Amino acid sequence: MSAEKIIFEEQKSPVDKIPLLDEVKFSGRVDINNLLARARKEKEKNNKVNLFFFILSSALIVIFGIILSF
Repeated sequence: MSAEKIIFEEQKSPVDKIPLLDEVKFSGRVDINNLLARARKEKEKNNKVNLFFFILSSALIVIFGIILSF
């Protein structure tokens, strides 16, 4: 085999190993615990973002108040 053919086969092989959606079999069942865990994660993430913006806005108000008091 030539080097070009070997390189081409190496580049081609990972693409061939990815299963198509038709080949993947789904059982049709959904695990409610997975869905609840995902919802909890999203809620925690939203809470962290909201807390960050609340602290940021509070800090800006305090700094602005200190600047105005001088």
